[in-house]
Amino acid sequence: MYTRRSLVLGFIATGLIFAQVVLAQDAAPTVQITGAVKQELTLSADDLAKMPRATVKTTGSGMDTNCEGVWLHEVLKRAGVPQGGELRGKALASYVLASAQDGYQVVSSLGELDPAFIDNEILLADTANGKALFGAQGRLRLVVPKDKPGVRSVRMLTKIEVVQVRK
Repeated sequence: MYTRRSLVLGFIATGLIFAQVVLAQDAAPTVQITGAVKQELTLSADDLAKMPRATVKTTGSGMDTNCEGVWLHEVLKRAGVPQGGELRGKALASYVLASAQDGYQVVSSLGELDPAFIDNEILLADTANGKALFGAQGRLRLVVPKDKPGVRSVRMLTKIEVVQVRK
């Protein structure tokens, strides 16, 4: 049988858990750029809003979505990752590991992220159809518009790590 004290403690515990979830969802979204970079970055939605903006149109489940954000190669350039003519030798044996809040991870080589190498730009999106991303999508997302299955479009993005393979 529950006592009055155990019910009160249960309500308090439930309230604290609910408050933590709400605060975590309302925290300012950021993405960390780490690893084999000249300058590690932590970018907020405000930082991304000040960078050159781009838009891509995606289609999923029969619906078109206009995603807006910053090209990933622009973010990597800001962190000092080799691009264009500098992307040679050891740098070509590097990859980007994109990680989501829920543990989901995907890999892309540096070569396939550089528009000087391949025609497949990836967007670090913060809006869809003119509204800030939210809920299960997270506040930041990688959008890979030319991938057919779309499995490298990472929702709830929190970290982008540049890794140089050594042999």
